Amino acid sequence: MVDVYGIKNCNTVKKALDWLTTNSISFNFHDFKKEPATLEKLETWQKTISWEVLVNKKGTTWRKLSAEEQAKVVDANSANAVLLENNSMIKRPIIEYKDALLVGFDEDKYAQTFLV
Repeated sequence: MVDVYGIKNCNTVKKALDWLTTNSISFNFHDFKKEPATLEKLETWQKTISWEVLVNKKGTTWRKLSAEEQAKVVDANSANAVLLENNSMIKRPIIEYKDALLVGFDEDKYAQTFLV
């Protein structure tokens, strides 16, 4: 089964969900607004990808942090604290499928993962 984590109104999440639907791939969607990410989930993801990948530094939420707050994000522990407080700062979507963990929308990676 495919698990997709994100925010329903995020354009990148919408692209991913549309791609999965178009390619007849069923999925469970976990909306951070209704089901916030847990420390356990963040730590599980960080066994596969680095904490830096999870922090969306291009998003509005990151830019709203003060320079001092941004400067404090230096490792997994400090990143997790900020991400738990601000789930919308987690780069999205995050897709769990078998042993794969996909972050963001990349049509080629999706095709390699799901259509092979």
